[in-house]
Amino acid sequence: MPPALRLGIDLGGTKIEIAALDAGGGEILRKRIATPQGDYMATVMAVAALVEAVENNLHQRGTLGIGIPGSETAAGLIKNANSTCLIGKPLRRDLQALLQREVRIANDANCFALSEAADGAGAGAATVFGVILGTGVGGGIVADGKLLAGANGIAGEWGHNPLPGNEPFLPDCYCGRRGCVEAFLSGPGLADDHRRASGEHLDAATIARRAEAGDADCEATLQRYEARLARALAVVINILDPEVVVLGGGLSNLDRLYNNVPRQWGEHIFSDTVATRLLKHRHGDSSGVRGAAWLWP
Repeated sequence: MPPALRLGIDLGGTKIEIAALDAGGGEILRKRIATPQGDYMATVMAVAALVEAVENNLHQRGTLGIGIPGSETAAGLIKNANSTCLIGKPLRRDLQALLQREVRIANDANCFALSEAADGAGAGAATVFGVILGTGVGGGIVADGKLLAGANGIAGEWGHNPLPGNEPFLPDCYCGRRGCVEAFLSGPGLADDHRRASGEHLDAATIARRAEAGDADCEATLQRYEARLARALAVVINILDPEVVVLGGGLSNLDRLYNNVPRQWGEHIFSDTVATRLLKHRHGDSSGVRGAAWLWP
């Protein structure tokens, strides 16, 4: 029997957002606060206070899932987190002690994938690959309704593989490698590519707007982006063969991707036909917090 109340938290670098879902997945309440900057214990206390405030408001206790920009080690410590004050800390253990219940934690891209597979764009699909194309590039895998974490807790982390294909320039990635998918396909990666090609310093949103207005340099940048995204996703499809790939993050709002990328990925996929569908998110920015709540089936 599903829990009567699911609480999901999206613990980000600038904001902490909580959503309360009923047994059917309907949203009852949503609230957000600013994340205490660079202070681990203040962050833990803020999360606990937010949970208690929502439960007091609703007069009931719920299950709790949390999406974070990182993952847990086997010892229960946080690793690979953009919010660096979390790194090496026992976040789940500390919250469980404060809130006196089991807490489930997953990478925020995994939460996005779970949300879109549960009742979003990928609902009903046997296998869903959820993609974040934003400040960074992340991914998550859901098979038969279950989130795959992996032996090392990094399942779906396609953003730190080398971009396939021949590129004249391999940009540095914050992870210490060069030529990563993230370095090309993130929002900053798109802006950097445009700067290298045209000399103009424009952000991704401006590039998209100018391309639509007929700017040839911006159009060329988006065409390079689409070709790279097609190659990168083709590798995922060759390995995972998902029914659905769902895009999230700021760049997922480029509607042209959903026609142009599938038209190109077939030449890189080891199959005569490609049944995989590329779909836009249904829940958008809400998917992270909703997916955290869905960590409890």
